Formats: sequence, C-alpha cells, structure tokens
Amino acid sequence: MFVLSNFLSALAHVVSIFLTILYWLILIRAVISWVNPDPYNPIVQFLYKTTEPILEPIRKILPLGLKIGIDISPIIAFFIILFLKGFLVRTLFDLAYKLR
Repeated sequence: MFVLSNFLSALAHVVSIFLTILYWLILIRAVISWVNPDPYNPIVQFLYKTTEPILEPIRKILPLGLKIGIDISPIIAFFIILFLKGFLVRTLFDLAYKLR
C-alpha cells in the first residue's frame, strides 16, 4: 500500500504546483490586460493560449449583466483554483496519509 500512498502524495504535489502556476498565469494575464498589450508579443500570445481554455467557459456561464464593464472571469477562476487546492489536493494528501 505504500506505493499507492507515495503515488497519491506525488500526484497531490503535482496538482498543487500546476494549480499554483495556473493561478499566476491568470493573474499576470489580468494585470497585462490593463495596459493594452501587443497581441503579437510571444509572451502575451502564450498567456492567452494557456489561460483562454479556462476563462472562456467561465465567460459563457456568466449572466449578461456581469459581462458588462469588467471581466470577472479571472476572479471566478481564482476561486475555483483555491477550492481545488483546498479540497482536491488536501483530499489526495489525506488519502495518501491514511494508506500508510
């Protein structure tokens, strides 16, 4: 059982790191959007390509009233990421601990 425990612990670490990187990418994209970035810049293109698959479904779910003015999809994505880090990662760590 220790093999499964170690696997779940490693998986929890990888998921946690992935969610942290995703959090920072979304935050950087939100900050860059305030200064009207050059869409042909490779860094800006990378940020859009990596974060758009997460933000676009959130924008589609939002009611029309919330879409007017500012884009709050990054804020909702932050809440989802924090929830996943608090629930999914912690659950994986707890399962790994109980299997030892």
